Amino acid sequence: MAFCVASVQAGPEDDLQQYVDENTQRLVNKLNEERGLYESDPEAFYQNMDDELEGFVDFRRIAARVMGRYARQATPEQRNEFVVKFKRSLFDSYAQALMSADNFEIKVRGATINPGDDNRASVAMEVITASGNRHSVTYSMYRKDEGSNWMMENVIVEGVNIGLSFRDRFTQEMEANRGQVETVIDGWSDAVKSLNLEDEVNKS
Repeated sequence: MAFCVASVQAGPEDDLQQYVDENTQRLVNKLNEERGLYESDPEAFYQNMDDELEGFVDFRRIAARVMGRYARQATPEQRNEFVVKFKRSLFDSYAQALMSADNFEIKVRGATINPGDDNRASVAMEVITASGNRHSVTYSMYRKDEGSNWMMENVIVEGVNIGLSFRDRFTQEMEANRGQVETVIDGWSDAVKSLNLEDEVNKS
């Protein structure tokens, strides 16, 4: 009997899968609740998304990686400004995808903890649209140490590394603007739109 009980106890990968699933389903429910809010009160939409994702997505870490080597030449104020702009560009993308999509569901398929570093992991997911189309999504997760919460640090959609695509775009913008960090930060929302990640994902 003791063996039976022990055999069904959740391991760390099961715990991570459940944690990601709970956070993901909560976000999907929130997005569905607020389909109209983005158009009627975008500031409230941004704040609600920020509240929902705080503690689950490490926007500061992601934004620093997107800036790459250029983060070192930005002031602390500019780095903070870019985190805000970066989040807003993602929330805009969320909202526009939501408004153009019918109902969808996200299924978390499994978590894999890195055998060489048990503070890093990937979580495989599937987005299923109302028409039955399926898209594979992988969250890259990390935690600072054994006792801390898991945080998302990157997303891969249909094999397209979203973080890397953003970093390449930031580099292009820096080169096009002769290294003017403030100019690139100010124009980031337009740069993301012109990146057209949706087409890139569909081509993959």
